[in-house]
Amino acid sequence: MSVTRQLIFDFPQRPALGNLDFFVSDCNQMAVAWVDRWPNWPGPALAVYGPEGSGKTHLTHVWARRSGAGILSRDEVAGQIAQQIVGDSGSCVLDDAEGAVDEETLLHLYNYLAEIGGTLLLAARRPPAQWGLVLADLASRLATVPAVGISLPDDELLGALLVKHFHDRQLKVDDDVLVYLLPRMERSFAAAEAVVEALDRLGLSEGRAVTVPLARKVLEQLEEKPDFTEEI
Repeated sequence: MSVTRQLIFDFPQRPALGNLDFFVSDCNQMAVAWVDRWPNWPGPALAVYGPEGSGKTHLTHVWARRSGAGILSRDEVAGQIAQQIVGDSGSCVLDDAEGAVDEETLLHLYNYLAEIGGTLLLAARRPPAQWGLVLADLASRLATVPAVGISLPDDELLGALLVKHFHDRQLKVDDDVLVYLLPRMERSFAAAEAVVEALDRLGLSEGRAVTVPLARKVLEQLEEKPDFTEEI
């Protein structure tokens, strides 16, 4: 598993949420490249889409820190006027944008940002073309928005995330633990953090080091009861 340990030093990292870093890999490098182009986007908006756990939230926080944008959900912007939503920053992140979005509000928000030279980052599970929008004006505008996808972490990225979380908790873990975890755990950013947290807490409660048997026990308990860590 030494190759996984080596690869983490090759991943570019972005400050994101607190002490968490955003690792750049094949699964997200296109989205990262588009975010890096800001403020030189070809239009007022960019859509980033991908399944839950793919790292969209991390990437939107990276951009929000750079742009000064506020991060709002579709429910938080419903019925508000664009000036209230954007505030003084001139930029906005609309998280969980797909679904029962207030289309009139989103249309006015898009038009307002285009008018003032602002920018909008849309985060969703699917690209805007698949949202089933009813409002023709909004659908036509979002059809021109670049939409870039993020997939779930591959083995290299997932291994890097695990090693980072272990390091953050000052846990020394042999390579065989990573070899055991990678093909068996859920493939997501959130799962990497949850598994390491569970290993840390269970190891402390039982006075055990992080080993393959402990990893096996944690995965079994997470599968049976995903929130078992709250009870440790």
